[in-house]
Amino acid sequence: MNQTKQKLVQRLKIIEGQVRGLQEMLSNDQYCIDVITQTSAIKRALSGVEDVLLENHLETCVVDQIKKGKQSTAVDEILKVYRLKRK
Repeated sequence: MNQTKQKLVQRLKIIEGQVRGLQEMLSNDQYCIDVITQTSAIKRALSGVEDVLLENHLETCVVDQIKKGKQSTAVDEILKVYRLKRK
């Protein structure tokens, strides 16, 4: 997880820069479509971070919970994430 964690932190720093750029675009009255394009890129980048986190969680925590007989906890967590992603 350490290498994955480092990659995710790096991705989040890039996203942080994108958000700062978005703020600057708005302050400079950039063309609306350009701003929307940038917000879409930021959403995709955040979605990528979520995907990596979820995959890691499924491969580690959920498997561990099932091995320890905590299937209902694992299912509840998966359903919670599923519902969040649908919104």
